[in-house]
Amino acid sequence: MSKDPLSASLFEMRLEEIYRRHGWLRYEISLRDFVNLFFPLRYKQGVALRPEQPASFGLDREIYLQVLVAFKQSFNAA
Repeated sequence: MSKDPLSASLFEMRLEEIYRRHGWLRYEISLRDFVNLFFPLRYKQGVALRPEQPASFGLDREIYLQVLVAFKQSFNAA
């Protein structure tokens, strides 16, 4: 795996789907801010690193797990 703009776009799209699936999030954080919690993606030797639980926002464990699944689906599809 290397820096792949298609995978990054796919991950962003999946983050937006997660945000919309949980309607209460819009009262806590904007869509842009939610996506920005996990962007920019960090890379090590060309490989995208798994996003960490954001310290600046108390993200529900279930939602964070959905983010991790979305990340894995986006970057391990190749």
